Amino acid sequence: MGSLQLALKRGLLLFNIVLVLYLCLSWTSTSPNQHSSSARDVIKYKATIHSLHNDTSVLKSFKHGKPEATPVADPPDPPLDSLERKMFPDLKECATMPLQPSYQQRGDYWVLQNYLPAAMSFRCDESITFTTHGDYTFLHNLIPITSRWKGPVSMALYAPGDDFNATINTILYLRDCWAEDIKKHVTFHLFFEAKHTPVKIPFTEELLKRKIDCGQEPPLWTNVTTYRRQNNLLYPVNVARNAARQAAQTYFVFPSDVELYPSINFIPEFFNMLKLPDISNTTKPRENVAPPETKEELVRLLKEKQAFPFHKSVCPKCHNIPRSKEWREDPIKPGLRVFHVSKRYSPYEFWEPKYMGTNKEPVFDERLSWEGKNNRIIQAYILCLLDYEFHILDNAFLVHRPGIKKVVTYDPSPSLGLRRHTCLQWWGGEEWSLTAHSSTLGLPDVLV
Repeated sequence: MGSLQLALKRGLLLFNIVLVLYLCLSWTSTSPNQHSSSARDVIKYKATIHSLHNDTSVLKSFKHGKPEATPVADPPDPPLDSLERKMFPDLKECATMPLQPSYQQRGDYWVLQNYLPAAMSFRCDESITFTTHGDYTFLHNLIPITSRWKGPVSMALYAPGDDFNATINTILYLRDCWAEDIKKHVTFHLFFEAKHTPVKIPFTEELLKRKIDCGQEPPLWTNVTTYRRQNNLLYPVNVARNAARQAAQTYFVFPSDVELYPSINFIPEFFNMLKLPDISNTTKPRENVAPPETKEELVRLLKEKQAFPFHKSVCPKCHNIPRSKEWREDPIKPGLRVFHVSKRYSPYEFWEPKYMGTNKEPVFDERLSWEGKNNRIIQAYILCLLDYEFHILDNAFLVHRPGIKKVVTYDPSPSLGLRRHTCLQWWGGEEWSLTAHSSTLGLPDVLV
């Protein structure tokens, strides 16, 4: 009997020891690492304080935000003979740009990058950014652009002086009251000359918390006299183009003008096309005609003479697209393919292709203004010297907002033309005697 009691006592003691060890191990594995978590929070806090104090006197009120991250599954590797492998071998190595508000100086201009970011964030290899520009009087064009594009849009807006507040009010109204796609997909960058800095620049977080009363009259953005007009300021078109393009989150960028509306389903069809084997060695709408969304609609309007080549009356040689007649007559097939490969050589030396490329392409010359005309010509000339080839796609196009542009002989300043030709002469120097070869994917543009 005594030996049985002794055995029970030893068994109970062993059980208690095992139970204590189990509870200790469980507590250790489930408790958070307080020191580690706190350290990360301190680092984040210090980084935030540093970003807020790393400021200038011009932009003391502008606040940096937090980067966004959208987890997305890695796409499968493309086939070895695909268009993606040949033209964009570094696509999988791209880095996603965060939608983090910041500011930068470009010559005489301050740029508030990602000042009003889109609600959605995209990984660099999963979409294409439509990059465009303008001032707040052109913002209504975002409604057809976003409804067709269905992807990220990067827009730079010129907002000097009092135009800054008008621009903010218009953006917030459109985001909250007019089109959900604008709020989801469009990131706005505002810029202005240092000598036309707005009186107050609200924090980004403050603007995003504003409550907009959609029942009230919308802000005026048409038939208004802007601060820019009152002060006879030139529109720095290439500053805007570069700011919008270089802030894009994605590897692929599509620089375009805000009155050019894309064909539908371009993004998914483009990525489908990239997986295919590589086989490659605009019109203006009338006031009462809806802009076409598909090539079939476009070809019909062209035959009915309700659509015309872009700038047909202004600069037909600028949009003399290689094999445009064959493009219209080519049988329409599902998907997206390379229809023709061309270069900007005679008789297409004045061609101004709208192309989808990456941020590796040459930027636009920021010395040129919209008023001075031919503001794309230097970049087009550089692409020619670099021996770029343009892959014209079969079912994709751009269509201008309704209205036919007429020839205008008025030149606001003769010095603008002189400045333009001086730039062209400079770019023609020996330093651009290059023989590099690259490719971009071009889209026909049309007016309806």
